[in-house]
Amino acid sequence: MALVGYARVSTGGQSLEVQLRALTECNKVFQEKVSGASDDRPQLTLLLDYVKEGDVMMVTKLDRLARNTRHLLEISEFLQHKQVSLRILNLGIDTSTPTGKLMLTMIGAIATFERELMLERQAEGIELAKRRGVYKGRKPTAMAKGNEVLALIAKGLSRTEIAKRTGISISSVQRILRNKTNRARV
Repeated sequence: MALVGYARVSTGGQSLEVQLRALTECNKVFQEKVSGASDDRPQLTLLLDYVKEGDVMMVTKLDRLARNTRHLLEISEFLQHKQVSLRILNLGIDTSTPTGKLMLTMIGAIATFERELMLERQAEGIELAKRRGVYKGRKPTAMAKGNEVLALIAKGLSRTEIAKRTGISISSVQRILRNKTNRARV
């Protein structure tokens, strides 16, 4: 039996240190800096391939693992099929027990509900601010680096390397390249 940890933060500017400290008892820890909303989480995919029967997957918090209840249940079912239990440290949930499985489902649903309420309140606040003329939106930081991205592409750099050098996401690099292609067609 191996204890396998997963640590994730949303942006490159955030630190994994607190999570890694909490996962010190793990034999192996997969870690990444990528938005939880992203479908592309290569380290999570590697972890799910890595774990085997009898292993325990550990995360510090539920929101570090899954985007929503459906995603959480998909991961949970996948782990259950491989006979791997899941422990969520801050909640004391352990899916090796029937109570742990029930609690995981209930708390996942509540977390998704709370997130949806928060997004709704945020949208209402933004709408009010727009009506008052206070809200201007986020500055287009990635698109402002369009010329730099195009120059690096011309030098033959990969999208991943360009994202690292410019400090923007790979999807922003791709968006800039798509916009350039679309403008060239017109």
